Amino acid sequence: LDDPCIDTVAGIDLNHADLAGFLPEELGLLTDLALFHINTNRFCGIIPTSFGNLKLLFELDLSNNRFVGGFPEIVLSLPLLQYLDVRFNDFDGSLPSALFSRNLDAVFVNNNRFVHEIPPNLGSSPVSVVVFANNNFTGCVPPSIGNMGPTLNEIIFLNNQLTGCLNPDIGLLKNLTVFDVSFNQLSGTLPETIGELDDLQQLDVANNLFTGDIPPEICALPDLLNFTFSNNFFTGESSNCLALPSEGVTFNDRGNCIPGRPAQKSSEECSAFLDHPTSCDQFQCGSLSPPRSPPPSVSSPPPTIVSSPPPSPHPSSPPRSSPPSPVERSSPPPPPPSASPPPPPPPAWRASPPPPPPPSASPPPPSPVWRASPPPPPPPSASPPPPSP
Repeated sequence: LDDPCIDTVAGIDLNHADLAGFLPEELGLLTDLALFHINTNRFCGIIPTSFGNLKLLFELDLSNNRFVGGFPEIVLSLPLLQYLDVRFNDFDGSLPSALFSRNLDAVFVNNNRFVHEIPPNLGSSPVSVVVFANNNFTGCVPPSIGNMGPTLNEIIFLNNQLTGCLNPDIGLLKNLTVFDVSFNQLSGTLPETIGELDDLQQLDVANNLFTGDIPPEICALPDLLNFTFSNNFFTGESSNCLALPSEGVTFNDRGNCIPGRPAQKSSEECSAFLDHPTSCDQFQCGSLSPPRSPPPSVSSPPPTIVSSPPPSPHPSSPPRSSPPSPVERSSPPPPPPSASPPPPPPPAWRASPPPPPPPSASPPPPSPVWRASPPPPPPPSASPPPPSP
């Protein structure tokens, strides 16, 4: 590994290269590889099992390709892996619970076809950023989320099929800056404990089934930049919430049941829903799990990485490099043509997964092979002169 006389491959960065095909098993021979970035190409198929040989791999970015199959569990055997990005692919099935028992710092699984419940041991993960957006996850937000307080900065659940109520233990996430559960089917009231998250900047709970009043403690958060709770069934908000726009905070309370506010639901729609309240007990979401054990220590420090992973979904606390943003408000562009690849899509919030990349252009017809015309036949030889008399 440290022999100066041996050349090794420590990193591969093929982002935006308009490459296609399957990943070869021979990649597992690059046992000194620490960084592997291939985002925004047209790679397909499954992840080779030989990736299990890449024991020094620190960053793995497979985003914005056409990979299929279940979650590539082979990557969970990599002891030094810190950054995992598989967003914008066609992975399906359930997430393995082992994903949240690894010593990862950033996990992006958004914009795939994952289904079923998010594993209940989510709170065991030491990640600082995790994005679940634009899949088909069901069930509750795992109550163990409260155990992620020491490390978690950003967590995004938007556009899934989550149900149940938010656990008050969310108030234990003291370092949280971004919390987005919009476009789900969550119900109940907003926990007052969210008002204890003094570092919170982005809070989006829009397009759910929440009821009750907005806790005034939330609107008093000192670093709040965006509070969106439109299209729910909230029935009241305090005066300090109404003052947020004058303080430069993005604020949206439309589509609720708040008397005297513009663009609210009709009284008939509000009554039909509020007259049949939902009990949080019916969802059986469980309670806070025991605190996680500290992650296992590694025998040697991770290798030095030249380039860094892509930014997190918001500029508030970026982790490290430059693939497409985790969640897009508008559909991200397809992978670029080979002539001049565009830059990665800008950071934004929500949207549908990108359209499939365009088919590769047909190869030009082969150049004709030119053949010279055969030479004319030689002229006939001259007749011999007649004999002399």
